[in-house]
Amino acid sequence: MKDIDTLAAVRQPIGVANGLPNAHYTDPNTYARESAAILHGQWAGLAVAAQVPTPGDAVPLTFAGVPLLLLRDRGGVVRVFQNVCRHRGMILVSEPTRIEGAIRCPYHSWCYSTEGRLVATPHVGGPGFNSDARIDKVTLGLIEVPSHIWRDVVFVNIDGTAPPFETVNAAAIARWAEFEEDRAGPLFHDGRSFTFDVACNWKLAVENYCESYHLPWVHPGLNAYSRLEDHYHIEDAGFSGQGTRVYRQLIEGDARFPDFTGLSDAWDTAAEYISLFPNILMGTHRDHAFAIILLPDGPGRTREHVHLYYATPDFDPDLADRNTALWKAVFEEDVFVVEGMQKGRAAPGFDGGRFSPAMDGPTHRFHDWVARCLGA
Repeated sequence: MKDIDTLAAVRQPIGVANGLPNAHYTDPNTYARESAAILHGQWAGLAVAAQVPTPGDAVPLTFAGVPLLLLRDRGGVVRVFQNVCRHRGMILVSEPTRIEGAIRCPYHSWCYSTEGRLVATPHVGGPGFNSDARIDKVTLGLIEVPSHIWRDVVFVNIDGTAPPFETVNAAAIARWAEFEEDRAGPLFHDGRSFTFDVACNWKLAVENYCESYHLPWVHPGLNAYSRLEDHYHIEDAGFSGQGTRVYRQLIEGDARFPDFTGLSDAWDTAAEYISLFPNILMGTHRDHAFAIILLPDGPGRTREHVHLYYATPDFDPDLADRNTALWKAVFEEDVFVVEGMQKGRAAPGFDGGRFSPAMDGPTHRFHDWVARCLGA
């Protein structure tokens, strides 16, 4: 009850609200509660579809303690299953692989199709008997996790209780409607990605990403041409972030990436960066985009997987290398900030902090969302 009372202070108007208290960044019990209500109970980002490009590709992942299997089935559909055999709960796939035939359990060789059906149970009825009337294969397929793909990100609702993805995220989908494939063309993932292993709670990465207040001090290179005053806040249902009215590629020389098609003039010089709650960070520009998957690893560590996208594969690979290096350098500048805030949560006198009413609206929107999901 005490935590709910404290969270009520988080949900106050921004000028008087507190931030989330320390336990929400450091305490294992609070992390478990958040995992159940937010990471399992909402549409959370798991991976990108580009990680399983061809039928049979499979990647094991652990998300908020749950072993999952991302795969592309024989028909080309991306699916997510709980990565356990229905017999004795053995992990089925332990490393990225190509499923050539069936998914075979390494323990007793029960086998599953890439659509999740239980197709073989060797010796289940005794030596030489591969069936048993008491074992109903129809009801013992792999447990499929509800999933949805938007902008190549694979979202999952582990406990299956969330409303449809399109309903929950209607505002974000509408905001970036110009970039949908039927208008702007597909997102092309060129294989370039990178990962940070960061010593912070996953929420701090969200909080830092969605505001531009820190630009002059943490990102002086970006701020030199896209100044703090060129940015605007984005706050809506289920997401928040920032945009800039001054965008141009920072890569030297005349070479440029092809633009997405069918965009309005507003995107000629604009770019937007949103945190799609709970754990996805996205950026879109007229000529490229990115998605950052935040995979929590307990209350104090996060793995950030960054994937870059373009409108077409027809561009200079050296240009893409330089663009990747540029974004990696920018995101590296944030590491000391989120790790420093994590260390600060060990201070018993810190009460969650305050928000700048003028500058922290997107961050307060995220705190309010978390508190609401936890029942405040």
